[in-house]
Amino acid sequence: MKKTILLFLLIFNLGFSQEDAWVYFSGKPNAATYLANPLTMLTQRALDRRTAQGIALDNLDVPIAQTYIDQITASTGITVKAKSKWLNALHVRGTQADIQALTSLPFVSSIEFANQTLNTRMTAINTSNSINKNMNVEVTFNYGTSANQIQMLNGHLLHQQDYTGVGKIIAVLDSGFQNVNVAAPFQRLFTNNLILGGYNYVNQSTNVYALHNHGTMVLSCMGGFVDGQLVGTAPDAQYYLFVTEDVASENPVEESYWVEAAEEADRLGVDVITSSLGYFGYDNPNYSHTYSQMTGNQAFASRGANIAFTRGIVVIASAGNSGATADPYVGVPGEATNVLAIGAVKTDETYATFSSIGPSFDGRVKPDIMAQGQAAVVSNTSGAIVTANGTSFSGPIMAGMITSFWSAVPNLTAAEVVQFVKQSADRYTVPTNQFGYGIPDFQLALTNALNAQTFDNEVFSIYPNPIKNVITITIPDESVNATLYLYNNLGQRVNEILLTASNQTINVENLASGIYFFELSAKNKLIQGKLVKQ
Repeated sequence: MKKTILLFLLIFNLGFSQEDAWVYFSGKPNAATYLANPLTMLTQRALDRRTAQGIALDNLDVPIAQTYIDQITASTGITVKAKSKWLNALHVRGTQADIQALTSLPFVSSIEFANQTLNTRMTAINTSNSINKNMNVEVTFNYGTSANQIQMLNGHLLHQQDYTGVGKIIAVLDSGFQNVNVAAPFQRLFTNNLILGGYNYVNQSTNVYALHNHGTMVLSCMGGFVDGQLVGTAPDAQYYLFVTEDVASENPVEESYWVEAAEEADRLGVDVITSSLGYFGYDNPNYSHTYSQMTGNQAFASRGANIAFTRGIVVIASAGNSGATADPYVGVPGEATNVLAIGAVKTDETYATFSSIGPSFDGRVKPDIMAQGQAAVVSNTSGAIVTANGTSFSGPIMAGMITSFWSAVPNLTAAEVVQFVKQSADRYTVPTNQFGYGIPDFQLALTNALNAQTFDNEVFSIYPNPIKNVITITIPDESVNATLYLYNNLGQRVNEILLTASNQTINVENLASGIYFFELSAKNKLIQGKLVKQ
């Protein structure tokens, strides 16, 4: 018996002799050059999204120094698995000794092992089993059987007003999109050029239409279309498809792939990220998260998701399917501070018992909101319309609906979108651990958003437009001391003007000719618009 145990331990240790870690760097030496040339790191659409929301560029947008990547890649015994400019880090794999040797490099600021017992600060290890992230499948628009999951959210009322996601882009982060390129429910997307591309971060290839069926079902909740059977919640949005989940194993490198894909989504100008993935337990229990770490900004993917939100992206994640397990709480990245974690309800709006619950360890409301996740109507890889259970489907149902809502009020910021959706939910004033803020009403959210954007032109005005040398700004007396920000079409802030009077004339002759965007808070409402300088 002792020999058997020793042999098992030897095999176990050999199996995990290669460690995973994040190597963090001390700076970005080329930051000034990149910030002076924004199109070298972000597309024009990404810059426009930043400008529209008044978000300035910063060092997080700057890529990792290539010399750092090259030196780490050339280091003995090190394999680079992923990179993150937002966190200025590389995900590496190697022996503990080879990884620790990287600290001798002058630009390495710290190393964080996925095996928390190897870090300076000791953390309790969760030895629970990995969560099954892939759901079991059960085998006006004419919604057919998909009507309930849209009507529950009053999403059909937005569709009737022709708010179907036009002009917005969703990035879907998942395990694979098998047969999406050939299955009938997705052909409308291809016919209308709504699939913009994608990438497989697991295999480092552009092949996203193989590997796994999970992303196929997820995408169908938003973009699928079979008249009389299935209509997705954002049938006219555009989509990028990213594979970040390795179905063969559970390893924290998947969090690094997730962040890498989110950064690419930001670069491409995506508006919404949705991910039906969640991380808590890993194959190597030393890598697993604990409930005490669910504080909103500890896990690598949660930190990346929070940064995505600061870039003006609405980030949506399924809450998880662990509600009936020993670890019933919302996992990574749904637990992140600025991520909308979506729980699941049944067709009658009662709680689906598998749906992960809150609160977060630090007491925040999680999940945030709910959608149908039991008997959700989806497409499988053969194009058949079936039902499936899981927050994997309540998440994208909600993501598509949020995208359609945002297409109705495109001038909202990501933060405003999230707030209007939460405020429309049926438990907003009395959130619970199972439902969070509850089930949103998107018609109510739209009504509230449109009312908030209604202004009296006699109270607020900027003129003339186009402008030559001066502009005159008229604001309510109570808005005196507000600040007006001007941005160029690269998203760079070019002027910041403190308004000290209710009627003020400002000289702008120093501005070059072109299109500028302005942002002003007046009467507790955000006002945004465009100016043309002649």
